[in-house]
Amino acid sequence: MRDHNGMRPLDIVVLMKLIALKDNIWQYRDFSASLLISVSEISESLNRSMIAGLINSERKKVMRNALMEFIQYGVHYVFPEVPGAIVTGIETAHSHPFYKKHFASNMLYVWPAVDGNARGQAIQPLHKGVIKAVKQDEDLYKLLASVDILRVGKVREKNLAITELKSYIL
Repeated sequence: MRDHNGMRPLDIVVLMKLIALKDNIWQYRDFSASLLISVSEISESLNRSMIAGLINSERKKVMRNALMEFIQYGVHYVFPEVPGAIVTGIETAHSHPFYKKHFASNMLYVWPAVDGNARGQAIQPLHKGVIKAVKQDEDLYKLLASVDILRVGKVREKNLAITELKSYIL
């Protein structure tokens, strides 16, 4: 077994994709293609998550309570984000279409993308493949936007994001 040298941002993306799959059977090559992450990176990510106790030893089943605890209490500290310059991109955090219904804000948050449909403060995605991956998977998009709320949001926004994450994860 390899050493655990700490979680990486792409590990959250991989774990959220596992949740978005809703326990459907998957293969490494399809998983890799859907996230634009190499098979070896997927394997390394799953290994780190297994060592951390976030997935089982077969690296297929998410330990849902442990994952929710890590996301709710740890993501903000492990993968903090400070919104950057105004750029064109894909809406995330409280600017995601679902959350826009619940929160009014003058400032949008976006993942920088040339083909984006909104202008707002830049939030760096947890992995460069996220922007293309979320265009093909609405559940993954909502999950990652929810995680971004935990990284940059205010208390009220975080509370709704946690409720939404729990509805998917637990």
